[in-house]
Amino acid sequence: MNLEQSTCASSDAASAWDQLDWPAHERRVRRLQARIVEATRAKRWGKVKALQRLLTHSFSGKALAVKRVTGNKGKDTPGVDGATWQKPETRYRAIGSLRRRGYRPQPLRRVHIPKANGKLRPLGIPTMRDRAMQALYLLALEPVAETLADPNSYGFRAERSTADAIEQCFKLLSRKTAPEWVLEGDIQGCFDHISHGWMLTHIPTDTEVLGKWLRAGFVENRRLFPTEAGTPQGGIISPTLANMTLDGLERALGERFFRTGFRRGEHYNPKVSLVRYADDFIITGCSRELLENEVRPLVERFLNERGLRLSPEKTKVTHISEGFDFLGQNLRKRGGKLFVRPSKKNLHGFLEKIRAILRDNPSIAQAELIWYLNRVLRGWLGYHRHITATATFRKVDLVIWHRLWRWVRRRHPNKSADWMYRRYWHPVGGRKWTFAAERERTPEGQPSWWSLIYATDVRIRRHLKIKADANPFDPRWRAYFEERAILKRVDPKIARFLRAKSVVKTGVA
Repeated sequence: MNLEQSTCASSDAASAWDQLDWPAHERRVRRLQARIVEATRAKRWGKVKALQRLLTHSFSGKALAVKRVTGNKGKDTPGVDGATWQKPETRYRAIGSLRRRGYRPQPLRRVHIPKANGKLRPLGIPTMRDRAMQALYLLALEPVAETLADPNSYGFRAERSTADAIEQCFKLLSRKTAPEWVLEGDIQGCFDHISHGWMLTHIPTDTEVLGKWLRAGFVENRRLFPTEAGTPQGGIISPTLANMTLDGLERALGERFFRTGFRRGEHYNPKVSLVRYADDFIITGCSRELLENEVRPLVERFLNERGLRLSPEKTKVTHISEGFDFLGQNLRKRGGKLFVRPSKKNLHGFLEKIRAILRDNPSIAQAELIWYLNRVLRGWLGYHRHITATATFRKVDLVIWHRLWRWVRRRHPNKSADWMYRRYWHPVGGRKWTFAAERERTPEGQPSWWSLIYATDVRIRRHLKIKADANPFDPRWRAYFEERAILKRVDPKIARFLRAKSVVKTGVA
């Protein structure tokens, strides 16, 4: 092929990628996923397998898989082959490369990222083609995983978040008759130790392809290491595989403790409930003895079958009056009332990040500093805005104010306090003094500002918890998710009115 033909071919592929009808492809994939949900609910596993094969061999599924891996945050991070799919023509040709026949994944590129406890977490980075293949098979596996998932599992699942897990904890522990003891569970090296044999036997997907991913190995310091257990952190499909491995724990607890409990006339009520987010979970109980002598052994047996075990350091039984940390929040009961606040560890880590930004940028422009700080503040405040965080937010504003004052004083050691106030703090909105930098002036000569976010300006509002059985791949729940998206954006009073109106109209709460 000469240069002119090659250029034309690239141009044709680029235009073909740009002209793909994405809504149509999404509709086709959603229809297949809905059929997979229906077959899974009916336990027609042969039909599930046939529908999964149909999806993974479809052009729509392959196109959406390529779109996902070339549109997320890791799109510019290469695997061991150093390749990235940045050009439209490369992406279009990649659709045709996603074939099961002859597929052989390459080893992962191993890197290490710091954890909160100072240790390093291993991360495996697949090649772009392997990522796209995982995304393709995930499209077919996720509807099954959602249909079979534990009701109170919230980690790495569509339409679920840590806020749902914390709200479920609040519902379990805030009542007067709520359990008073909690087993804080943490699985040691969950992703690294899951049994390959268990996954190949129990995960309803193409076991030949899954086995190749699990045995692909990883490269570190130019050396190839085999993988005999675990699913690598960093793969698109890995969180779903880990979730499916742990699903069933809630059902096992229910069969053990609720088979005869709660019947009329029976007085034994163990109050055993599970809330899980990925590999972190809590189990409530009516006594320490129940959790230590009955619940914990059951959990250990469940995990041993899957090649896992509890972390001795992080697994413990705690009374609710002492409080416990879960997902960055601290839950503690005082005077019969449950308080959910940001944990001390989480707050300290956040403030250290703020201090590091101010310490490492002594001469940065004020507007740029505000941009860096606001990016961190938005994430942290958004995470904690559903709990009892008003007092913590006041403390955050005070600490940041002192740190900003020190930052300004270091920049202008010879200026007066009044000069520094007027230079860096301005009346913006309803606040008399706001750390702000002038952006531009309006045609009327009025300034507009880049202003710092203040934690006390964030409105605290309860999170609208997702229904336990809601399945985003099931068409019967589509109206629920559409309504939920609206209710999450409006004022809580309006949301209550709309929900009441919906109950009156449909008769369903």
